[in-house]
Amino acid sequence: MAAASITLSHNSILTPTHIPKTKTFLGVLPNSIKFPVTNSRAGATATATRSSRAVSVVPRATSVHSGSTSESGSTFHGLCYVVGDNIDTDQIIPAEYLTLVPSKPDEYEKLGSYALIGLPANYTTRFIVQNEMKTKYKIIIAGDNFGCGSSREHAPVALGASGVAAVVAESYARIFFRNSVATGEIYPLESEGRLCDECNTGDVVTIEMDESRLINHTTGKEYTLKPIGDAGPVIQAGGIFAYARNTGMIPAQN
Repeated sequence: MAAASITLSHNSILTPTHIPKTKTFLGVLPNSIKFPVTNSRAGATATATRSSRAVSVVPRATSVHSGSTSESGSTFHGLCYVVGDNIDTDQIIPAEYLTLVPSKPDEYEKLGSYALIGLPANYTTRFIVQNEMKTKYKIIIAGDNFGCGSSREHAPVALGASGVAAVVAESYARIFFRNSVATGEIYPLESEGRLCDECNTGDVVTIEMDESRLINHTTGKEYTLKPIGDAGPVIQAGGIFAYARNTGMIPAQN
């Protein structure tokens, strides 16, 4: 199958608003999409290549939110689940579940049912109730370096499949951020401060994308988020290839 190439005018589409502490950026999405990206933000280009071994996923970020949707963004509302620093991809979805194929709807749903099952025992509140397929928590609030560890794209896919619409973290491992944007599964939003110290699991929160803010209705406090920038339309489209088709970068599927 012939490879498809996409040249994007803004490196920020695939890069968080600041450089996370992890240094494991390889620019590679395993077995599916390859993005050789320079470290320079000015004039950088990204090339996406789908291989014959590509694992297609079902983008969920644009379909799981509750609230209103505008041309430039969305409003997400629901319960939040709070985690700390350095939540790695093995905690998000352990390697034993990577045999599940996201392009198969039943396996996609099953993958979501295992999201965050690898969290340590001190997280006494389960992210997904036993024998349930979906979480009741629509928003994850995290600390520093969320999504560190391996480059498995199953990590954001599992969160999207579980029913999560967005993650709000102090910072991300860059490959997790890129995978989130490329798959269109979740919105990886960055906070200005440590919201994980300000919020508790079960708080009712609203994310207003247009205003770049998070409202905690349980505590009555509001927090500023960093704008997601050019990554927003890519996620809203359903991922990098859906965005490329929508904008005419590559031919639309029949």
